[in-house]
Amino acid sequence: MAKSASPSTRKARSSGRRSPLASVSLLVIGLLATGGAYALFTTSATAATSSQVSSMVSDGQKLFSSNCASCHGLAAQGSGVAPSLVGVGAASVDFQVGTGRMPGAASGPQLEKKPVQFTDAQVAALATYVATLGPGPSIPSSAYLTGKGEVATGAELFRVNCAMCHNVAGAGGALTEGKYAPPLAGSSAKHIYEAMVTGPQNMPVFNDLNITPEDKANIISYLKYLDKNPSPGGLDLGNLGPVSEGLFVWIFALGSVIAITVWLTAKSN
Repeated sequence: MAKSASPSTRKARSSGRRSPLASVSLLVIGLLATGGAYALFTTSATAATSSQVSSMVSDGQKLFSSNCASCHGLAAQGSGVAPSLVGVGAASVDFQVGTGRMPGAASGPQLEKKPVQFTDAQVAALATYVATLGPGPSIPSSAYLTGKGEVATGAELFRVNCAMCHNVAGAGGALTEGKYAPPLAGSSAKHIYEAMVTGPQNMPVFNDLNITPEDKANIISYLKYLDKNPSPGGLDLGNLGPVSEGLFVWIFALGSVIAITVWLTAKSN
């Protein structure tokens, strides 16, 4: 005769409840599966990024050897005609090469902006390679390059820190020994930021302790505002200030008065 199930067994079957150990086991399995998948994808992404950076460094080193090493040295240690690039950072290379100033065409008081000789990918590869030679300023985050900062704050900061060389309207100006502060109209936000953190040629370095990244973004916003808004006072005369305005008045206004006076005198005679 078959034995009947015990009351406790019949109760467990009728309620349909699982053992507490089963729930814990399922939770552990789920956590292990999720963690394993995350680790797998993260490792794959990191490996891909590392591979991409290594490829850029290799390409940059080849470009450097064929285009820059003759002046800067095979190890970028510098020479009698060019400075060392160890520790200048990616931002310096991106600015100098990205604006066409490097490779330099000829020696002179300072390097001039000219057509860029490399593609964007090649410039990025050169910057990545030089960045591996020593720590230095990196290429700025796009968050600071939108041109949507505080224009009034940027204008005040520009007048205090930059206008003595670049002019209050960013029109540029002459310096000593044949050097000059270039005009800033049409300059890209990235190159303006990089110039501030690297101090190319005659420009001082404005690190984050001098001018915070947020204030650099405000200065960029002011310059972009000038690009989009023409002079509200009419003819700007190159935005060169009272010298050009006084010269204009002296030559044209007073010249016109003298010419009219001579004409009236000649007519009366």
